[in-house]
Amino acid sequence: MVDTEEFWTAEEVSAYLRLPQSTVYKFAQEKILPGFKVGKHWRFRRETILKWIDERENKPSISSLN
Repeated sequence: MVDTEEFWTAEEVSAYLRLPQSTVYKFAQEKILPGFKVGKHWRFRRETILKWIDERENKPSISSLN
């Protein structure tokens, strides 16, 4: 049985990250946001998105290095 919440649509990622859907598409196309296409539709693995967020939260900013 497939867990339907394992994968998110661009709309779901957009709502979760509170970003415009166009930004989610742009980030996915530029490989900034990890995702893949199923036909013409983008899909995002929930766990991968959460890991992506965690990696960015723990990355030191340039201002904190000075």
